[in-house]
Amino acid sequence: MPDIALIMLVLVIVAALAFDYINGFHDTANAIATCVSTRALSVKAAIFMAAFLNFAGAMVSTKVASTIGKGIVDANHVTQLVVLAGILGAIIWNLITWYYGMPSSSSHAIIGGIMGAVIAHSGAATLHWKGLQKIVMALVISPIIGVAIGFLFMVIVMRLFHDSNPGPLNKNFRKLQVASAAFMAFSHGTADAQKSMGVITMALLSYGLIPAFDVPTWVKVSCAVAMGLGTAAGGWRIIKTIGKDFVKLQPVHGFCVETAAAGVILGASSIGMPVSTTHVITSTILGVGVSKRLTAVNWNVAKRIVWAWVLTIPAAALVAFMTYQVLLPLLG
Repeated sequence: MPDIALIMLVLVIVAALAFDYINGFHDTANAIATCVSTRALSVKAAIFMAAFLNFAGAMVSTKVASTIGKGIVDANHVTQLVVLAGILGAIIWNLITWYYGMPSSSSHAIIGGIMGAVIAHSGAATLHWKGLQKIVMALVISPIIGVAIGFLFMVIVMRLFHDSNPGPLNKNFRKLQVASAAFMAFSHGTADAQKSMGVITMALLSYGLIPAFDVPTWVKVSCAVAMGLGTAAGGWRIIKTIGKDFVKLQPVHGFCVETAAAGVILGASSIGMPVSTTHVITSTILGVGVSKRLTAVNWNVAKRIVWAWVLTIPAAALVAFMTYQVLLPLLG
């Protein structure tokens, strides 16, 4: 007789790595959309750089992984089926939003997916509401901080260089933007690959392969590789939405966007808060756009992005809830 629990563990690990891969091409735009739109880098060069630095960033810390693995629900009360349904809910929602070119949050998707699966398994009482409150607060506040820092950084830079000729100024900032895009790609890796690290470690603990919630090295490497490969696959639909349709950017704007966003993301990652890289980068673009003038922002695109933000947690939770109900008679 096959060990059903072991088969479920393998399915969870495969699904989590698939989520990381999809997260890579879904969120590639977060790191490179602005430098592609301003022609600081070609699409191929930008994707290659982002893939390498996403991998490097993913290997740096596991604080966000611990928050995902322990902050949503008690890991000792989670079954393999719960984790699998939660990941599948997040994957399905990510693919839907990628298809329509909407930069929704993979962080929101995995949190919503785990919540929906846990509720389907044992009810809402199993959730760590205090931990979830902190996570959701970070996800809500980070875009507000992104708008403010993007706006202020852009205003300061323009004050410093207000007498400069726009042509040479943008030429110089196009070079600096390569560095800021690299900074953004690295920060993206510190935040996003760790979501899968958290759920895989949760599954390993549930199976009994590890005695406590501590992310193994092979999990870090696997998730970092999956994220890097996914990033290398690209994500042109979302790159177009963020880098071309939302706000028209010059290299000086792109530099301010990427530097401000990376600072917010790294700050959050250092304290283990799983902010959405998608929310942060789009909010800093909004802040930079508003610093130019209100009409510089395509408000129709902004409205679609906000709707994706609002819907992601409940939508991913609903999909995961339904997935659990479908899988329960087959694998439960």
